[in-house]
Amino acid sequence: MKIEVKAGEIAKTETGAILVNHFEGEERFHENTEINAIDLALQCAISQLITRGELKGKLNEITLVNTLGKLPAPWVAIVGLGKRKELSLDRVRCAVAEACRRLRQKRIYKIATIPQGAGAGNITAGDAAMAITEAALLGTYTFRKHMTKPADYGEIERFQIITDDNSSLPALERGCQKGKIISEAVILTRDMVNEPANYMTPTNMAEVAAKLAQSHGLEITVLEREEMQKMGMGAMLGVAQGSRQPPKFIALRYKGKETDELDVALVGKGITFDSGGISIKPSEKMEEMKGDMAGGASVMAAISAVAQLKPKINVAAIVPATENLPDGNAQKPGDVLTAMNGKTIEIISTDAEGRLILADALAYAVKQGARAIVDIATLTGAIRVALGDTYTGAFSNNPELLSKVIAAGAEAGELIWQLPMHDDYKEKIKSEVADLKNTGNRYAGAITAAQFLAEFIGDTPWVHLDIAATSMSDKERGYSVKGATGVPVRTLVNLVLALAK
Repeated sequence: MKIEVKAGEIAKTETGAILVNHFEGEERFHENTEINAIDLALQCAISQLITRGELKGKLNEITLVNTLGKLPAPWVAIVGLGKRKELSLDRVRCAVAEACRRLRQKRIYKIATIPQGAGAGNITAGDAAMAITEAALLGTYTFRKHMTKPADYGEIERFQIITDDNSSLPALERGCQKGKIISEAVILTRDMVNEPANYMTPTNMAEVAAKLAQSHGLEITVLEREEMQKMGMGAMLGVAQGSRQPPKFIALRYKGKETDELDVALVGKGITFDSGGISIKPSEKMEEMKGDMAGGASVMAAISAVAQLKPKINVAAIVPATENLPDGNAQKPGDVLTAMNGKTIEIISTDAEGRLILADALAYAVKQGARAIVDIATLTGAIRVALGDTYTGAFSNNPELLSKVIAAGAEAGELIWQLPMHDDYKEKIKSEVADLKNTGNRYAGAITAAQFLAEFIGDTPWVHLDIAATSMSDKERGYSVKGATGVPVRTLVNLVLALAK
Protein backbone atom coordinates (compact mmCIF):
# COMPACT_ATOMS: atom_id res chain seq x y z
CA MET A 1 0.00 0.00 0.00
CA LYS A 2 1.34 3.40 -0.99
CA ILE A 3 0.49 6.01 1.64
CA GLU A 4 1.09 9.69 0.90
CA VAL A 5 0.18 13.16 2.15
CA LYS A 6 -1.04 15.73 -0.36
CA ALA A 7 -2.33 19.28 -0.37
CA GLY A 8 -5.62 19.78 -2.16
CA GLU A 9 -9.39 19.79 -1.96
CA ILE A 10 -10.81 16.46 -0.87
CA ALA A 11 -13.97 16.97 -2.96
CA LYS A 12 -11.90 17.29 -6.14
CA THR A 13 -9.64 14.30 -5.50
CA GLU A 14 -9.67 11.53 -8.10
CA THR A 15 -9.78 8.28 -6.17
CA GLY A 16 -11.96 5.24 -5.57
CA ALA A 17 -13.57 6.55 -2.40
CA ILE A 18 -13.41 9.67 -0.25
CA LEU A 19 -13.33 8.96 3.48
CA VAL A 20 -14.82 11.62 5.78
CA ASN A 21 -16.35 11.49 9.26
CA HIS A 22 -19.33 12.44 11.38
CA PHE A 23 -19.69 12.80 15.16
CA GLU A 24 -22.55 11.23 17.06
CA GLY A 25 -25.30 13.62 18.09
CA GLU A 26 -24.27 16.47 15.77
CA GLU A 27 -26.92 17.75 13.38
CA ARG A 28 -24.54 19.40 10.96
CA PHE A 29 -22.43 17.25 8.66
CA HIS A 30 -19.11 19.13 8.95
CA GLU A 31 -17.83 22.55 9.96
CA ASN A 32 -15.08 22.56 7.30
CA THR A 33 -16.15 24.38 4.12
CA GLU A 34 -14.05 22.19 1.81
CA ILE A 35 -15.50 19.00 3.29
CA ASN A 36 -19.02 20.40 3.19
CA ALA A 37 -18.46 20.89 -0.54
CA ILE A 38 -18.87 17.12 -0.84
CA ASP A 39 -22.37 17.33 0.65
CA LEU A 40 -23.29 20.28 -1.56
CA ALA A 41 -22.11 18.46 -4.69
CA LEU A 42 -24.36 15.56 -3.69
CA GLN A 43 -27.33 17.96 -3.28
CA CYS A 44 -27.11 17.64 0.53
CA ALA A 45 -27.64 13.87 0.43
CA ILE A 46 -25.40 13.39 3.48
CA SER A 47 -27.23 16.06 5.46
CA GLN A 48 -30.52 14.38 4.61
CA LEU A 49 -29.23 11.05 5.92
CA ILE A 50 -28.35 12.78 9.19
CA THR A 51 -31.74 14.50 9.41
CA ARG A 52 -33.58 11.22 8.82
CA GLY A 53 -31.48 9.46 11.46
CA GLU A 54 -29.94 7.05 8.97
CA LEU A 55 -26.45 8.42 9.63
CA LYS A 56 -25.90 8.66 13.37
CA GLY A 57 -22.12 8.99 13.63
CA LYS A 58 -21.81 6.17 16.16
CA LEU A 59 -18.30 4.85 16.62
CA ASN A 60 -17.18 2.69 13.66
CA GLU A 61 -20.52 3.16 11.85
CA ILE A 62 -19.77 3.21 8.11
CA THR A 63 -22.14 4.67 5.54
CA LEU A 64 -21.41 4.48 1.81
CA VAL A 65 -22.90 7.01 -0.60
CA ASN A 66 -22.68 6.61 -4.38
CA THR A 67 -21.77 9.99 -5.89
CA LEU A 68 -23.51 9.15 -9.22
CA GLY A 69 -20.83 11.01 -11.16
CA LYS A 70 -21.22 14.28 -9.24
CA LEU A 71 -17.70 13.98 -7.81
CA PRO A 72 -14.45 12.62 -9.29
CA ALA A 73 -14.62 9.80 -6.72
CA PRO A 74 -17.48 7.31 -7.27
CA TRP A 75 -17.99 6.74 -3.53
CA VAL A 76 -18.05 8.72 -0.31
CA ALA A 77 -17.58 6.76 2.91
CA ILE A 78 -18.67 8.46 6.14
CA VAL A 79 -17.19 6.86 9.24
CA GLY A 80 -18.63 7.48 12.69
CA LEU A 81 -16.17 8.74 15.31
CA GLY A 82 -18.62 8.58 18.21
CA LYS A 83 -19.15 11.53 20.53
CA ARG A 84 -16.76 14.41 19.93
CA LYS A 85 -15.89 14.78 23.63
CA GLU A 86 -14.85 11.12 23.78
CA LEU A 87 -12.61 11.25 20.71
CA SER A 88 -9.15 9.70 21.07
CA LEU A 89 -6.37 8.63 18.74
CA ASP A 90 -7.29 5.02 19.28
CA ARG A 91 -10.87 5.70 18.20
CA VAL A 92 -9.49 7.25 15.03
CA ARG A 93 -7.31 4.18 14.44
CA CYS A 94 -10.21 1.79 14.95
CA ALA A 95 -12.70 3.72 12.82
CA VAL A 96 -10.34 4.23 9.88
CA ALA A 97 -9.27 0.57 9.99
CA GLU A 98 -12.90 -0.59 9.89
CA ALA A 99 -13.57 1.74 6.96
CA CYS A 100 -10.54 0.49 5.02
CA ARG A 101 -11.63 -3.13 5.40
CA ARG A 102 -15.18 -2.27 4.33
CA LEU A 103 -13.96 -0.48 1.21
CA ARG A 104 -11.58 -3.30 0.35
CA GLN A 105 -14.48 -5.74 0.57
CA LYS A 106 -16.26 -3.60 -2.03
CA ARG A 107 -13.11 -3.85 -4.17
CA ILE A 108 -12.30 -0.17 -3.77
CA TYR A 109 -8.51 -0.03 -3.78
CA LYS A 110 -7.81 3.71 -3.90
CA ILE A 111 -8.85 5.83 -0.91
CA ALA A 112 -8.43 9.48 0.03
CA THR A 113 -9.15 10.74 3.52
CA ILE A 114 -9.21 13.97 5.45
CA PRO A 115 -6.88 14.15 8.49
CA GLN A 116 -9.39 12.28 10.65
CA GLY A 117 -9.76 13.78 14.13
CA ALA A 118 -7.15 16.53 13.67
CA GLY A 119 -8.08 19.61 15.69
CA ALA A 120 -10.63 17.76 17.83
CA GLY A 121 -9.94 16.37 21.29
CA ASN A 122 -6.44 17.93 21.35
CA ILE A 123 -5.38 15.69 18.45
CA THR A 124 -2.62 17.32 16.41
CA ALA A 125 -2.26 16.96 12.66
CA GLY A 126 0.88 14.85 13.08
CA ASP A 127 -0.74 12.49 15.56
CA ALA A 128 -3.80 12.16 13.32
CA ALA A 129 -1.61 11.25 10.33
CA MET A 130 0.29 8.68 12.37
CA ALA A 131 -2.93 7.08 13.65
CA ILE A 132 -4.50 7.03 10.18
CA THR A 133 -1.39 5.42 8.69
CA GLU A 134 -1.33 2.76 11.41
CA ALA A 135 -5.02 2.09 10.84
CA ALA A 136 -4.67 1.66 7.09
CA LEU A 137 -1.65 -0.66 7.30
CA LEU A 138 -2.56 -2.69 10.37
CA GLY A 139 -6.30 -2.88 9.77
CA THR A 140 -5.85 -4.43 6.32
CA TYR A 141 -3.03 -6.81 7.30
CA THR A 142 -3.31 -10.37 6.01
CA PHE A 143 -1.02 -13.40 6.31
CA ARG A 144 -1.38 -15.51 3.18
CA LYS A 145 2.21 -16.67 2.68
CA HIS A 146 1.31 -20.37 2.64
CA MET A 147 -1.99 -20.11 0.74
CA THR A 148 -2.17 -21.04 -2.95
CA LYS A 149 -5.77 -19.94 -3.52
CA PRO A 150 -6.14 -16.23 -4.39
CA ALA A 151 -7.94 -13.99 -1.91
CA ASP A 152 -11.54 -12.97 -2.55
CA TYR A 153 -10.40 -9.37 -3.00
CA GLY A 154 -7.21 -7.45 -3.69
CA GLU A 155 -5.24 -5.06 -1.55
CA ILE A 156 -5.56 -1.30 -1.22
CA GLU A 157 -3.07 0.21 -3.66
CA ARG A 158 -3.08 3.90 -2.73
CA PHE A 159 -4.12 5.70 0.43
CA GLN A 160 -3.92 9.50 0.46
CA ILE A 161 -4.25 11.96 3.34
CA ILE A 162 -5.55 15.18 1.79
CA THR A 163 -5.34 18.56 3.49
CA ASP A 164 -6.47 22.03 2.41
CA ASP A 165 -4.12 23.58 4.98
CA ASN A 166 -0.63 23.84 3.48
CA SER A 167 0.84 24.83 6.85
CA SER A 168 -0.03 21.39 8.26
CA LEU A 169 1.78 19.46 5.52
CA PRO A 170 5.15 19.05 7.34
CA ALA A 171 3.46 17.74 10.50
CA LEU A 172 1.25 15.38 8.50
CA GLU A 173 4.24 14.04 6.58
CA ARG A 174 6.25 13.46 9.76
CA GLY A 175 3.31 11.71 11.39
CA CYS A 176 2.73 9.57 8.32
CA GLN A 177 6.40 8.53 8.18
CA LYS A 178 6.46 7.64 11.88
CA GLY A 179 3.23 5.65 11.43
CA LYS A 180 4.78 3.71 8.56
CA ILE A 181 7.90 2.80 10.55
CA ILE A 182 5.98 1.65 13.60
CA SER A 183 3.37 -0.21 11.53
CA GLU A 184 6.07 -2.07 9.63
CA ALA A 185 7.51 -3.18 12.96
CA VAL A 186 4.10 -4.44 14.10
CA ILE A 187 3.64 -6.24 10.78
CA LEU A 188 7.06 -7.90 11.20
CA THR A 189 5.95 -9.19 14.60
CA ARG A 190 2.62 -10.41 13.23
CA ASP A 191 4.39 -12.21 10.37
CA MET A 192 6.84 -13.92 12.72
CA VAL A 193 4.14 -15.01 15.18
CA ASN A 194 1.81 -16.23 12.44
CA GLU A 195 4.55 -18.34 10.83
CA PRO A 196 4.29 -22.10 11.43
CA ALA A 197 6.90 -23.37 13.89
CA ASN A 198 8.72 -25.29 11.14
CA TYR A 199 9.31 -21.95 9.39
CA MET A 200 10.13 -19.96 12.55
CA THR A 201 12.71 -22.02 14.43
CA PRO A 202 15.31 -20.48 16.77
CA THR A 203 17.70 -20.44 13.80
CA ASN A 204 15.10 -18.61 11.69
CA MET A 205 14.65 -16.03 14.47
CA ALA A 206 18.40 -15.47 14.50
CA GLU A 207 18.34 -15.03 10.71
CA VAL A 208 15.61 -12.39 11.01
CA ALA A 209 17.70 -10.64 13.66
CA ALA A 210 20.73 -10.67 11.36
CA LYS A 211 18.71 -9.07 8.54
CA LEU A 212 17.42 -6.38 10.89
CA ALA A 213 20.95 -5.67 12.09
CA GLN A 214 22.21 -5.31 8.53
CA SER A 215 19.26 -3.17 7.39
CA HIS A 216 19.21 -0.78 10.34
CA GLY A 217 22.80 -0.62 11.57
CA LEU A 218 22.28 -2.62 14.76
CA GLU A 219 24.97 -4.53 16.62
CA ILE A 220 24.17 -8.24 16.88
CA THR A 221 25.35 -11.10 19.06
CA VAL A 222 24.07 -14.67 18.70
CA LEU A 223 25.24 -17.12 21.34
CA GLU A 224 25.34 -20.82 20.45
CA ARG A 225 24.85 -23.73 22.87
CA GLU A 226 28.56 -23.98 23.77
CA GLU A 227 28.78 -20.26 24.58
CA MET A 228 25.65 -20.48 26.72
CA GLN A 229 27.23 -23.37 28.62
CA LYS A 230 30.34 -21.29 29.30
CA MET A 231 28.16 -18.45 30.62
CA GLY A 232 26.28 -20.81 32.94
CA MET A 233 22.86 -20.49 31.29
CA GLY A 234 21.59 -23.74 32.78
CA ALA A 235 17.93 -22.68 32.87
CA MET A 236 17.88 -21.85 29.16
CA LEU A 237 19.73 -25.02 28.21
CA GLY A 238 17.50 -27.16 30.41
CA VAL A 239 14.52 -26.17 28.27
CA ALA A 240 16.47 -26.56 25.03
CA GLN A 241 17.76 -30.09 25.71
CA GLY A 242 14.54 -31.76 24.57
CA SER A 243 14.70 -30.27 21.05
CA ARG A 244 16.80 -31.17 18.04
CA GLN A 245 16.69 -27.52 16.97
CA PRO A 246 19.75 -25.71 18.32
CA PRO A 247 18.92 -22.89 20.76
CA LYS A 248 19.95 -19.33 19.95
CA PHE A 249 20.51 -16.50 22.40
CA ILE A 250 20.00 -13.32 20.37
CA ALA A 251 21.02 -9.79 21.38
CA LEU A 252 20.48 -6.74 19.17
CA ARG A 253 21.82 -3.36 20.25
CA TYR A 254 21.00 0.17 19.11
CA LYS A 255 23.39 2.97 20.07
CA GLY A 256 21.82 6.41 19.96
CA LYS A 257 24.47 7.92 22.23
CA GLU A 258 28.27 7.95 22.22
CA THR A 259 28.49 6.17 25.58
CA ASP A 260 28.49 2.39 26.03
CA GLU A 261 25.93 2.45 28.86
CA LEU A 262 22.76 0.46 28.30
CA ASP A 263 19.74 2.64 29.12
CA VAL A 264 17.06 0.00 28.65
CA ALA A 265 16.97 -3.69 27.78
CA LEU A 266 13.89 -5.17 26.14
CA VAL A 267 13.82 -8.90 26.86
CA GLY A 268 11.43 -11.14 24.92
CA LYS A 269 10.50 -14.78 25.41
CA GLY A 270 11.39 -16.79 22.30
CA ILE A 271 9.82 -20.24 22.62
CA THR A 272 9.27 -21.02 18.95
CA PHE A 273 7.05 -23.97 19.81
CA ASP A 274 5.81 -25.07 23.21
CA SER A 275 4.50 -28.61 23.57
CA GLY A 276 4.82 -28.36 27.34
CA GLY A 277 7.76 -30.77 27.32
CA ILE A 278 7.36 -33.87 29.50
CA SER A 279 4.46 -32.06 31.22
CA ILE A 280 2.81 -32.13 27.82
CA LYS A 281 -0.11 -29.87 26.98
CA PRO A 282 -3.51 -31.13 25.81
CA SER A 283 -3.58 -31.62 22.04
CA GLU A 284 -6.53 -29.25 21.58
CA LYS A 285 -5.27 -25.91 20.24
CA MET A 286 -1.64 -26.92 20.70
CA GLU A 287 -1.05 -25.52 17.21
CA GLU A 288 -1.41 -22.04 18.70
CA MET A 289 1.82 -22.62 20.63
CA LYS A 290 3.76 -21.59 17.53
CA GLY A 291 3.07 -18.07 18.84
CA ASP A 292 4.93 -18.57 22.11
CA MET A 293 7.77 -16.45 20.74
CA ALA A 294 5.61 -13.31 20.43
CA GLY A 295 7.57 -11.53 23.15
CA GLY A 296 10.85 -12.18 21.33
CA ALA A 297 9.41 -11.06 18.00
CA SER A 298 8.04 -7.87 19.56
CA VAL A 299 11.37 -6.72 21.03
CA MET A 300 13.22 -7.45 17.78
CA ALA A 301 10.65 -5.47 15.80
CA ALA A 302 10.56 -2.64 18.33
CA ILE A 303 14.32 -2.09 18.20
CA SER A 304 14.19 -2.05 14.38
CA ALA A 305 11.68 0.81 14.57
CA VAL A 306 13.77 2.59 17.22
CA ALA A 307 16.82 2.38 14.95
CA GLN A 308 14.89 4.18 12.19
CA LEU A 309 13.46 6.86 14.50
CA LYS A 310 16.96 7.49 15.93
CA PRO A 311 16.30 8.68 19.51
CA LYS A 312 19.33 9.55 21.67
CA ILE A 313 19.26 6.47 23.87
CA ASN A 314 21.00 3.09 24.00
CA VAL A 315 18.71 0.06 23.76
CA ALA A 316 19.14 -3.70 23.62
CA ALA A 317 16.69 -6.38 22.47
CA ILE A 318 17.46 -9.75 24.07
CA VAL A 319 15.77 -12.96 22.92
CA PRO A 320 16.41 -16.44 24.33
CA ALA A 321 15.07 -18.67 21.54
CA THR A 322 14.41 -22.40 21.75
CA GLU A 323 11.71 -25.06 21.36
CA ASN A 324 10.19 -26.91 24.31
CA LEU A 325 9.71 -30.54 23.26
CA PRO A 326 9.54 -33.95 25.04
CA ASP A 327 12.21 -36.20 23.59
CA GLY A 328 14.24 -38.75 25.55
CA ASN A 329 16.79 -36.11 26.51
CA ALA A 330 14.23 -33.58 27.78
CA GLN A 331 14.35 -32.21 31.31
CA LYS A 332 11.96 -33.86 33.77
CA PRO A 333 9.80 -32.72 36.67
CA GLY A 334 11.98 -32.93 39.76
CA ASP A 335 15.20 -31.96 37.96
CA VAL A 336 17.28 -29.10 39.38
CA LEU A 337 18.89 -26.49 37.12
CA THR A 338 21.37 -23.71 37.85
CA ALA A 339 20.69 -20.34 36.23
CA MET A 340 23.28 -17.84 35.02
CA ASN A 341 23.19 -15.87 38.29
CA GLY A 342 23.91 -19.03 40.31
CA LYS A 343 20.41 -19.63 41.67
CA THR A 344 19.14 -23.21 41.61
CA ILE A 345 15.66 -24.09 40.33
CA GLU A 346 13.58 -27.19 40.99
CA ILE A 347 11.47 -28.11 37.96
CA ILE A 348 7.90 -28.78 39.02
CA SER A 349 6.41 -28.46 35.53
CA THR A 350 8.34 -28.49 32.28
CA ASP A 351 5.44 -26.46 30.87
CA ALA A 352 6.58 -23.50 33.00
CA GLU A 353 9.52 -23.10 30.63
CA GLY A 354 9.18 -19.47 29.58
CA ARG A 355 10.26 -18.19 32.97
CA LEU A 356 13.31 -20.48 32.82
CA ILE A 357 14.70 -19.05 29.60
CA LEU A 358 13.81 -15.53 30.78
CA ALA A 359 15.70 -16.16 34.04
CA ASP A 360 18.97 -16.41 32.12
CA ALA A 361 18.03 -13.59 29.73
CA LEU A 362 17.22 -11.24 32.62
CA ALA A 363 20.44 -12.19 34.42
CA TYR A 364 22.29 -11.47 31.16
CA ALA A 365 20.65 -8.02 30.88
CA VAL A 366 21.64 -7.24 34.47
CA LYS A 367 25.23 -8.33 33.75
CA GLN A 368 25.25 -6.01 30.71
CA GLY A 369 24.56 -3.13 33.10
CA ALA A 370 21.04 -2.30 31.90
CA ARG A 371 19.65 0.70 33.80
CA ALA A 372 16.10 -0.50 33.20
CA ILE A 373 14.61 -3.77 31.96
CA VAL A 374 11.24 -4.53 30.39
CA ASP A 375 10.47 -8.15 29.62
CA ILE A 376 7.63 -9.30 27.39
CA ALA A 377 6.31 -12.85 27.42
CA THR A 378 3.34 -15.03 26.60
CA LEU A 379 3.92 -16.38 30.07
CA THR A 380 0.75 -17.66 31.74
CA GLY A 381 -2.79 -18.76 30.98
CA ALA A 382 -3.60 -17.33 34.40
CA ILE A 383 -3.34 -13.78 33.04
CA ARG A 384 -6.22 -14.47 30.66
CA VAL A 385 -8.32 -15.72 33.59
CA ALA A 386 -7.49 -12.56 35.52
CA LEU A 387 -7.84 -9.90 32.81
CA GLY A 388 -9.40 -11.46 29.71
CA ASP A 389 -7.93 -10.43 26.37
CA THR A 390 -8.33 -6.66 26.72
CA TYR A 391 -5.49 -5.77 29.08
CA THR A 392 -1.87 -6.89 29.23
CA GLY A 393 -0.83 -7.71 32.79
CA ALA A 394 2.06 -5.70 34.27
CA PHE A 395 4.30 -6.44 37.26
CA SER A 396 7.11 -4.26 38.52
CA ASN A 397 9.58 -3.40 41.26
CA ASN A 398 9.66 0.27 40.24
CA PRO A 399 6.53 2.48 40.21
CA GLU A 400 8.18 5.20 38.12
CA LEU A 401 9.17 2.87 35.28
CA LEU A 402 5.81 1.11 35.46
CA SER A 403 3.90 4.40 35.11
CA LYS A 404 5.92 5.21 31.99
CA VAL A 405 5.17 1.80 30.49
CA ILE A 406 1.43 2.16 31.20
CA ALA A 407 1.42 5.69 29.71
CA ALA A 408 3.24 4.44 26.60
CA GLY A 409 0.61 1.73 26.23
CA ALA A 410 -2.27 4.18 26.67
CA GLU A 411 -0.79 6.37 23.92
CA ALA A 412 -0.68 3.33 21.63
CA GLY A 413 -4.15 2.10 22.58
CA GLU A 414 -2.55 -1.03 24.11
CA LEU A 415 -4.09 -1.27 27.56
CA ILE A 416 -1.97 -2.38 30.52
CA TRP A 417 -3.09 -3.23 34.06
CA GLN A 418 -0.85 -3.53 37.10
CA LEU A 419 -1.09 -6.62 39.31
CA PRO A 420 0.38 -6.93 42.84
CA MET A 421 3.86 -8.14 43.76
CA HIS A 422 3.35 -8.63 47.50
CA ASP A 423 6.07 -10.63 49.28
CA ASP A 424 3.51 -13.19 50.48
CA TYR A 425 3.32 -14.58 46.94
CA LYS A 426 7.00 -15.58 47.13
CA GLU A 427 6.07 -18.37 49.52
CA LYS A 428 4.44 -20.26 46.65
CA ILE A 429 7.71 -20.64 44.72
CA LYS A 430 9.92 -21.76 47.61
CA SER A 431 11.48 -25.18 47.06
CA GLU A 432 12.59 -27.78 49.59
CA VAL A 433 15.48 -28.97 47.40
CA ALA A 434 16.62 -25.80 45.58
CA ASP A 435 16.54 -22.02 45.89
CA LEU A 436 13.29 -21.81 43.89
CA LYS A 437 10.73 -23.95 42.15
CA ASN A 438 9.51 -22.94 38.74
CA THR A 439 5.80 -22.88 39.53
CA GLY A 440 3.49 -22.53 42.50
CA ASN A 441 0.02 -23.97 42.88
CA ARG A 442 -3.01 -23.14 40.71
CA TYR A 443 -3.72 -19.82 42.42
CA ALA A 444 -2.26 -16.42 41.40
CA GLY A 445 -0.28 -18.11 38.62
CA ALA A 446 0.57 -14.91 36.76
CA ILE A 447 1.80 -13.28 39.97
CA THR A 448 3.95 -16.18 41.13
CA ALA A 449 5.49 -16.35 37.63
CA ALA A 450 6.40 -12.67 37.94
CA GLN A 451 7.80 -13.26 41.42
CA PHE A 452 10.00 -15.99 39.94
CA LEU A 453 11.35 -13.57 37.32
CA ALA A 454 12.03 -10.95 39.97
CA GLU A 455 14.60 -13.30 41.52
CA PHE A 456 16.87 -12.65 38.53
CA ILE A 457 16.56 -8.85 38.46
CA GLY A 458 18.17 -7.65 41.66
CA ASP A 459 17.61 -3.93 42.21
CA THR A 460 17.40 -3.00 38.53
CA PRO A 461 14.17 -1.11 37.70
CA TRP A 462 12.04 -3.69 35.91
CA VAL A 463 8.62 -4.24 34.36
CA HIS A 464 7.26 -7.62 33.27
CA LEU A 465 4.47 -7.65 30.67
CA ASP A 466 2.45 -10.86 30.36
CA ILE A 467 0.94 -10.80 26.86
CA ALA A 468 -0.40 -14.36 26.84
CA ALA A 469 -3.95 -13.08 26.27
CA THR A 470 -3.24 -10.01 24.11
CA SER A 471 -0.68 -11.33 21.61
CA MET A 472 -3.38 -13.12 19.58
CA SER A 473 -6.92 -12.23 18.55
CA ASP A 474 -9.72 -14.54 17.46
CA LYS A 475 -11.62 -11.82 15.59
CA GLU A 476 -11.27 -8.54 13.70
CA ARG A 477 -11.52 -5.57 16.03
CA GLY A 478 -10.49 -2.10 14.95
CA TYR A 479 -6.95 -2.25 13.56
CA SER A 480 -6.40 -5.71 15.07
CA VAL A 481 -7.17 -8.68 12.81
CA LYS A 482 -7.49 -12.39 13.46
CA GLY A 483 -4.22 -13.99 14.44
CA ALA A 484 -1.17 -12.22 15.82
CA THR A 485 -1.80 -8.67 17.08
CA GLY A 486 1.74 -7.32 17.35
CA VAL A 487 1.12 -6.22 20.95
CA PRO A 488 3.12 -4.55 22.53
CA VAL A 489 5.45 -3.25 19.79
CA ARG A 490 3.94 0.25 19.69
CA THR A 491 4.04 0.48 23.49
CA LEU A 492 7.74 -0.39 23.50
CA VAL A 493 8.58 2.15 20.81
CA ASN A 494 6.62 4.85 22.65
CA LEU A 495 8.40 3.94 25.89
CA VAL A 496 11.87 4.19 24.37
CA LEU A 497 11.04 7.55 22.76
CA ALA A 498 9.72 8.83 26.11
CA LEU A 499 12.80 7.62 27.98
CA ALA A 500 15.02 9.36 25.44
CA LYS A 501 13.49 12.78 26.17
